[in-house]
Amino acid sequence: MSKKIVIARNTSWSLVNFHSGLIKDLSEHGFEVLGLAPEDRYSACLSVLGCRFIALKMDNKGTNPFKDLLLLLRYFIILRKERPNIYLGYTIKPNIYGSFAAHLLNIPVINNVAGLGTAFIKGGWLGYFVRVLYRLSFYKSRKVFFQNDDDLKLFLDNGLVSIDIADRLPGSGIDLDKFTAVPMSDKLQLRFLLVGRMLRDKGVYEFIEAARLLNKRGVKAEFLLLGFVDVDNHTAISELQISDWVTEGIVRYLGTSDDVREQIAAVECVVLPSYREGVPRTLLEAAAMARPLIATNVPGCRDVVDDGVNGFLCRPRDAKDLADKMQQMVSLSSAERKAMGVRGREKIEREFDEKIVIEKYLEAIAEIVKKN
Repeated sequence: MSKKIVIARNTSWSLVNFHSGLIKDLSEHGFEVLGLAPEDRYSACLSVLGCRFIALKMDNKGTNPFKDLLLLLRYFIILRKERPNIYLGYTIKPNIYGSFAAHLLNIPVINNVAGLGTAFIKGGWLGYFVRVLYRLSFYKSRKVFFQNDDDLKLFLDNGLVSIDIADRLPGSGIDLDKFTAVPMSDKLQLRFLLVGRMLRDKGVYEFIEAARLLNKRGVKAEFLLLGFVDVDNHTAISELQISDWVTEGIVRYLGTSDDVREQIAAVECVVLPSYREGVPRTLLEAAAMARPLIATNVPGCRDVVDDGVNGFLCRPRDAKDLADKMQQMVSLSSAERKAMGVRGREKIEREFDEKIVIEKYLEAIAEIVKKN
C-alpha cells in the first residue's frame, strides 16, 4: 500500500509552477500525492503530474478570525478523511491552519517558509498575532524549511521554531533542463523586464519612477512589466494605473504568461525591486537563462544576486538608486553583460538546482516514514 502525502498551498497555480518536479519525484518513489488548494484554472493540470487534486475554499488575504476558524475546520475534515502519512505546508495559511489540523490528527508535518508576508514584517497587533500562530503551529512539526538565512534567523531569534527542526533550502529550486541558458542579443537599446505580481511590495512604483528618471537623463532603454494584476491584495496596482503608465509611454505591459521563458529570452536584464522575498523565483529563472539581474539588497534577493558578479543590488524603496544601477547596466558592454549572465547561470547550477531541493525533501520524508 502506497504512502500518502498532502502538498498544500494557497493556489493551484503555485502547486503546478513551483512543485511539479517534487510531485513527479514523489510519485516515482511510490507516494500517492494529493494537492490541496483553492480551485483555479490550473487545478486540472495536477492530474497530468500524477497528483490528485482536492479543492479547498480559502480567503487568502483576509484576517477574519471566523473565516480562519472555518478554514481550520475544512483542513481538519479533509485530513481526517484522507489520513495522509505526511502533510507538506507552504504559504501562511496552509502552514498555520493546515499544520494545526494535522497536529490534532497526529499527522507528521513538514513546513516551508517562503517569505514572511506584509503582516509579519510590519508588526503591530496583527504581526504579533501571526507570530503567535506560527509558534503554536510549528511546535510539533518534524521539519521547517526556510528559503533564506534572514528568515531562518528571525524565526530562531523570536523563538518561533526550534533549531533542531529548522533547515535551509535554496528556494523551490529550478528545473535546469527547462530553464536553459539562451544567447543574449547585442541590441543597443536595452530592455528591462520586471516579472511578478503587480504589487507595490514588488517595487513596481520604484521601477516606473526609475524609468522616468532614465528617460529624463536621455538613457535609451525599454521598460516592460509582466505579471498578474492581483485585485485581492491590498498593495495591488490597478489595471487603470498600469493603463495610465502605458498611455504615458513609460512602460509596456505584457499581461500574464504561463511560461515566462519567451519573455525573459527577449530581454537583456531582469529587474526586481522588491521590499522582501523568500527566494524570488523570477530571479532564479532569469539567472538560469543567463540574464544579468538588478534587485534590491533585501532578504531573498541578495541570496540570488551577487553584487557586481551576476548583477547589481540597489537600495530598497529608492527609485534613484535603482535608476543608477540600471544606467550602470546600460553602460556595460554587451560582452560584460553576457559574462554576468554566464556567472548567474553557474550560480544557479551550483546552488539552486531543483534536484537539491527534492533530495532534501526526500530525506526528510524518508526519516519520518522510518520513524512511523
